[in-house]
Amino acid sequence: MDFIDLAAQQKRIKAKLDEGIQRVLAHGKYIMGPEVLELEKRLAAYVGVKHAIGCASGTDALLLALMAYGVGPGDAVFTTPFTFIATAEVISLLGATPVFVDIDPATFNLDPGALKKAIQAVQADDASMHPLPYRRPAGKDENPPLSPRGVIPVDLFGLAADYDPLNAIAKDYGLFVIEDAAQSFGAEYKGRKAGALGQIGCTSFYPAKPLGGYGEGGMCFTDDGALHEAMGSLRVHGQGSHRYDHVRIGLNARLDSLQAAILLAKFEIFPEEVVQRQQVAQRYNDLLSFCSRLQAPAIPAGYLSAWAQYSLLAESETHRAGLQQKLQEASIPTAIFYPKPLHLQPAFASLEYQTGDFPVSEDFASRIFSLPMHPYLQMETQELIVSFLR
Repeated sequence: MDFIDLAAQQKRIKAKLDEGIQRVLAHGKYIMGPEVLELEKRLAAYVGVKHAIGCASGTDALLLALMAYGVGPGDAVFTTPFTFIATAEVISLLGATPVFVDIDPATFNLDPGALKKAIQAVQADDASMHPLPYRRPAGKDENPPLSPRGVIPVDLFGLAADYDPLNAIAKDYGLFVIEDAAQSFGAEYKGRKAGALGQIGCTSFYPAKPLGGYGEGGMCFTDDGALHEAMGSLRVHGQGSHRYDHVRIGLNARLDSLQAAILLAKFEIFPEEVVQRQQVAQRYNDLLSFCSRLQAPAIPAGYLSAWAQYSLLAESETHRAGLQQKLQEASIPTAIFYPKPLHLQPAFASLEYQTGDFPVSEDFASRIFSLPMHPYLQMETQELIVSFLR
């Protein structure tokens, strides 16, 4: 049994895939070819924004977004510790400081109330108000307080964060909002598509994502023409009017034409696959309704999840281990997203966060596990999986 069945999807669209790949081989424009422009146009229209910038990965998408805002040393960017490292990694790469904010236990996403406290704590430079990264004592001029700059909410497992209050809080404090939609392409929040919920939306085309390629890729979405121009330049070494005119320090973050061709073929069936994901998730919910010791994911009214993952909460770490062992013995794969929150990762040890700083994230990391989830999962297979959980 596959955790994600990419082979079933490939079989369905193989003719389109072959046609697109052969087209790229024929014209030979392997980087930033016409397929990239077509993909940007089609996905921007789908998301409902004016501009899209294809890039080399979801991580590069986040990095480009932060660079477009000129984020750097002394800046505080607020995000969740319960996600993949890329979200906070890009903040640190630019010399800025990630300030972690705990999650809402109902959605696993950034808690708006906790965000407001974190912003106020940074402004006051007062860790008694909210856990803050440690900053070594120095002279006032050498070590000024952090300056709040922006927020990166994460749409975890395919469910959008609660953007109305998050955007309102950010506006009150003069902060930008970059939506990490790496897992939520195809999701909706109160009638708006994921990717259009902040000033910039960033998604990933990693193979396991709802819309995934056969390698790395990503995209930024925005309605802001200036941000679009900046990110377009940044992804090509800070290019200006021509390839040897460099107006800023940038990256090599271009999207390959082959990946764009593959994504165009996949996008043709993507809306149907989003519907199929809803059906698979609902079957899980129905089958698991009798499992009182497991907490199934909840989707608030007005939301549509892209169901990148179907994740459950066990009663305890021991309970989770026992269930995973049973499933493993039956050759049923599971995964844990994510076993250790970011504030406790060695990569962020210099921030000196402590166990207990973000209790919801820490608790969920010890109990969460994910079941096989993809549009082609059959009812009989789901019944078999749940029979072991029962």
